[in-house]
This record gives sequence, C-alpha cells and structure tokens, in this order.
Amino acid sequence: MNNKRFNAYEFNLSTLEVIQKLGFSKPTDIQHEAIPEILQGKSVIGKSQTGSGKTHAYLLPLMNQLRSGINEVQLVITLPTRELATQIYDEVKKIIKLAEKEDEWTAKLLIGGTDKQRMIRQLKKSPDIIVGTPGRIMDLVNENALSIYSASSFVIDEADLMLDLGFIQTVDQLLVRCQKDIQLLVFSATIPQRLEHFFKKYLDQPIYVKIDDGISPETLEHRLIALKHRDITHIIMDISKVIQPYLAIIFTNGKEKANEIGASIQEKGLNTVILHGGLSPRERKRALKQIQQLQCQYIVATDLASRGIDIKGVSHVINAELPKEEHFYTHRVGRTARAGMEGDVISIYGEQDISLINKLENKGISFIYSEVKNGEWENANPWNKRKMRTDTTTNLDKEAWRYVKKPKKIKPGYKKKMKQQQQSIKKQLQKKTRRNKK
Repeated sequence: MNNKRFNAYEFNLSTLEVIQKLGFSKPTDIQHEAIPEILQGKSVIGKSQTGSGKTHAYLLPLMNQLRSGINEVQLVITLPTRELATQIYDEVKKIIKLAEKEDEWTAKLLIGGTDKQRMIRQLKKSPDIIVGTPGRIMDLVNENALSIYSASSFVIDEADLMLDLGFIQTVDQLLVRCQKDIQLLVFSATIPQRLEHFFKKYLDQPIYVKIDDGISPETLEHRLIALKHRDITHIIMDISKVIQPYLAIIFTNGKEKANEIGASIQEKGLNTVILHGGLSPRERKRALKQIQQLQCQYIVATDLASRGIDIKGVSHVINAELPKEEHFYTHRVGRTARAGMEGDVISIYGEQDISLINKLENKGISFIYSEVKNGEWENANPWNKRKMRTDTTTNLDKEAWRYVKKPKKIKPGYKKKMKQQQQSIKKQLQKKTRRNKK
C-alpha cells in the first residue's frame, strides 16, 4: 500500500513548495514508483491508465533537476498532438510560476499551425524546456534553429498514441540527435508489443513501472444494453433520461457514425459537440473551446480524436459502438472515474461484440446487463449470449463431421477414430473462425 508523502523523496525545498501550492497531498501509485527512479537519473518506462497522475510523475522530478543560467536545452517533452502539447506546456508554465523561477527558467511550445519564422526568431536564445510535437521539433532542428544535443532528459508521453499516429519514426530521428546516455522517459496507458523494438534500441535495462490499475476500479460501473435491432440514437436518448451527466463522451468507431449520431441527438435536444479527425482545424478549435468552457454536456467522438486531448470532468462514457480491441476499451474507460472520482461506462452491444465482452469478463470486469424502462435502470438478461455459444458449438460440430472420412471397411474402434478425426477438424475450424474475427 502507498503511504508515502512527497517529502519522503529527494526533492529540493522549492519543488516541495510547488507541490504544496498545487494542492497535492500524497503521490499517486505511478508517482510513488516513478519519482525516486527519475530523481536518480534512470530511464523509466511508465505504464498506467489515463488520469492516474503520469504527467506530474515526470514533470516534478525533472523540473527539480533544472539548473539556472545554462542557456541551452535541458529537457525535451514530446507529445503526439498539438492539444496535448499545449496542455503539458501550460502545466510547465504553471510550475515555473509557482516556483517563482520566471527569470531563471524558460519554456517554449513547438507545434504546427503557428508562425514558423517567428518561432525561429524566438529560438535565438535557447529555452531550458521544449514541449512540442515530434514533427515541428524535427523541422526546427533540421533548420538549425534548435539543438537538442545538450538535453539531459527526453520524454515520450502518450507513447501508444504516438505509435498509432505514426510519429515514432520522427521521435527516433530526434533521439539520434541527442546524447547516447540521455535519460529517456516513456509514459503510456498501454505498452503495445510494437514499442518493444524501439525500447531495445535506446534503453539499456530501463526501469519498468507498471501500475496495474485494471479497468474496473471500485468507483467504476460497467453496464451493457442490448441493441436488439433498435436505433442506437433512441437508446442513447433513453440513457440520457437516466444518467444526468456532468460530461459524457459517446464513442463511435468512425467519423461517419460520429456525425450521424451527433447530428441526431442534437436535433433531439442534447447539448452536443462532435470531435473526430475529419474536422477542419477551425472546427476542431471551436469544438475544443466549447468543451473547455463546459458549453456542452455530450461529446460524440472517435478514439484517436478523444485521446489527442485531456478532457476533464467526464462522469460517463457511452459506447455507441464497442471497439474491436480490448486496449481501446481500456482507453475509453480511462476517461472517467479519474483520480478516485466515480464514473459509469454504458455500452450498447450486439452479437458481433460477444467475443470482446467475454475477454473483458475474463479480465475481471463485472458487467450489469440493463435496460431503461420508464426513465429508470432495470436489470436484463444477457441477450442471445448463451444461445450464441451453444449455436456456435453445435454448428462447428456438424461442420466438422462433414469432413470426416468414413472407413471403407469397418474395423474394431472405428467410431473412436472417427471421433478423434472430428475433434481435430473442429479445432482447425475454431482457429479459422478466430482468425476471421480479427
């Protein structure tokens, strides 16, 4: 159990005062595990769900180590989207202000969509901290407007999203321009297998900090509502009469579905913002402003769009469509029940989702099968679930028997051999079915 206090770590007095001003009483689990290692200059791979305090797990120890009057880059923080980079930059500026170091430490935000020539002029004096997207940082390095060789620490935040968006190659190019012994800190909600090759290239015996938050904390409730050939929008409207959210994110698996559901529930009176990768920069900026100023109660979003920003105050997650993969469910769930707060996840499911539901149940999630009746939750039976399992088994058995070769001459034990042959064919058919579902 984590009973530590921040003063148990080797922070200087200024950092402890900053922590107090931030209102932090005790470290979260990821902070408790990562901070001592980072303070010792070790490279760390930190895995913990969204909302668990990863940002301050690296910001506090790294900024504790900053030196004054260096006039060269000491710290590089990379993020996959402009919005995330801006949010982390704002947090860096806040810490500098609380530490009363505005005259000693400088930070620069390097992202696309801004005046590049003006940025180059501003970089004539090297900042201590760089926060930005890999592409824009690389661009300025190639222009010889910026050198990151002097940096002692390099952060890759939201590494799984960095991988999904194809930016890991650019990060790779940036690290080539850093010192070989640079302290590398990688933080992510999930660590995909494809990142392991990248780690082996740059990290020699890194410290792995994996906080098994699970995806079913006690403060989180998971409900399932069967689609049963009904209209998704009608079900969402029924849900809206029960939940009264502070802020709810409705997830879809694509832009078209997001537009369709978003427009429909707007027409029906729900205060809604649509967020996906197909929006123009102007539309996206307007949507984010509405979200930040709490001008909406519902956000209809796709996975990558929502992961590109930090949305605070989400009380409910509604899966209008369940994702195809478990790790996307983990990301969606991580949007609510943050920092010990309560949250609800409500998923509309169909026959195609049974396999994912089974996997999630095997991971320890306890689903409540529900329906909305007269504006209230009612328990429901798992729709078609048992029947589907039985039907699948029966159909595979029948299909396998079709391929069994009958012997020309009947000999003792022939039935047993035919049964063994049928079971072998059945296993092959099961493997083929699983491959087709992927």
